[in-house]
Amino acid sequence: QVQLVESGGGLVQAGGSLRLSCAASGSIFSVNDMGWYRQAPGKQRALVATIASGGYTNYASSVKGRFTIARDNAKNTVDLQMNSLEPEDTAVYYCYADRINRRYWGQGTQVTVSS
Repeated sequence: QVQLVESGGGLVQAGGSLRLSCAASGSIFSVNDMGWYRQAPGKQRALVATIASGGYTNYASSVKGRFTIARDNAKNTVDLQMNSLEPEDTAVYYCYADRINRRYWGQGTQVTVSS
């Protein structure tokens, strides 16, 4: 089992920045990909960014150039630095981690960007 705890969500003005953090605990050995999804009101959950255990990253086109995902394997954390935030970024953000044949999820943290 893997437990994920998120922090860093909140309310910011357009153009501002937030940094989301996700800490993994439990059976953290053999964790493969980690990353972030988000779900806006009335929309389905969508991928934001992923990072492999070796450091390879992938981003949704809507956030590329503004968001940066980073991973510390020794500390078992994954962060999402969000810059130049837009109202369209408003959503609940979910951290995930893949281990063996299962995907584990955090509880979600609200990010609200005002215009």
